[in-house]
Amino acid sequence: MAAPRFFVAAPLARALVGREIALPDATAHHALRVRRLVEGDALVLFDGAGGEYAATLVHAGKRDAQVRLDTFGDGVPEPTRRITVAQALVATDTMDTIVRHAVELGASAVQPLVTAHGAPFPAGAHGDKRIAHWRGVAIAACEQCGRNRVPEVAAPLALSAWIAQRPEGRAGIVLVPGSSTPWVRLAPPPDDFDLLVGPEGGLTAEEIAQASAARMQAASLGPRVLRAQTATLAALAAASLLWEGR
Repeated sequence: MAAPRFFVAAPLARALVGREIALPDATAHHALRVRRLVEGDALVLFDGAGGEYAATLVHAGKRDAQVRLDTFGDGVPEPTRRITVAQALVATDTMDTIVRHAVELGASAVQPLVTAHGAPFPAGAHGDKRIAHWRGVAIAACEQCGRNRVPEVAAPLALSAWIAQRPEGRAGIVLVPGSSTPWVRLAPPPDDFDLLVGPEGGLTAEEIAQASAARMQAASLGPRVLRAQTATLAALAAASLLWEGR
């Protein structure tokens, strides 16, 4: 069985290989109380900057833990194209699912969007707490799937504001049920691209027009109307299977 993986917020360095370090309190709690690791067990640490450290648990106290960093490795390579998932806000549980599986399927960033038919986003501290939660979901997904770079989960933007700030010439695809262009007929984007997905109620005609004016290609995933999380994950899986390495 693969060694359990843990994200640590403090930067690691290759110069630390062979040395012992203390795990942050939250990581120690997860390793000792949730994963039930004991002294001598193997684990993997990563700090989100790329690469990972094979380590051994050398001290398991009641509330603290120390590990020895044994080796550094590159780990799982990142996708050749960086995909930003521009996701209209949906219900909280559904958004959690989208963030989690988008990370597993190789998205490089998630940009939540405020749209006409999307879910509302709370202001102030409640909104900040929700963004922090999504970022925690992204970290947990990296721990599970083997990625060593944690995708950014940005603060929500209005769709129009996000379109206005997109780099000129950047490729983009907007999922539109009923579009005359099926995904399988799309030419592989030449480089990094954005994937725009609407909420459960769909994007309005005006919002689709805004995306089209920004040179985003409309595409469908087939004859059936998919739920938001299904559409996002299906599109990312299709991009990985059809275009990865091309």
